[in-house]
Amino acid sequence: MLLISCPNCGPRDETEFHYGGQAHIAYPESPNDLTDREWAEYLFYRENTKGTFAERWVHSTGCRQWFNMLRDTVSYEIHSIYGMGQPRPDLKTTSPKSEPDKPGEFTQSGDFGQAGEPGLAPGAASPTATTPISSEGV
Repeated sequence: MLLISCPNCGPRDETEFHYGGQAHIAYPESPNDLTDREWAEYLFYRENTKGTFAERWVHSTGCRQWFNMLRDTVSYEIHSIYGMGQPRPDLKTTSPKSEPDKPGEFTQSGDFGQAGEPGLAPGAASPTATTPISSEGV
């Protein structure tokens, strides 16, 4: 669970907020002049950044005010919270290593597959043999 610091109300539980999508997407000046493709690109095409990403959030159960947040999409770390009309802060952050050291080498963060069996989620029980149900052993 995230603890989000509302600029108006202070730190609150993430359940009080709603995600509003990518920040800094300007509404078209003359939407009637857009082609269907241009309108679709405005509505649906968004970045899918791995790392620091500018997002819009609303404090829906509190002050009901919108604000922007710079959040790391890998670690969920919140870098900055700023007002809707303000420019995105310039942060010099390092994100977790996601590139392999050598070609063909796979690097993975997290603890997937660490439950004793390859490919099992953390805390998952290993599969066990079951006894046959029918008398024929099937």
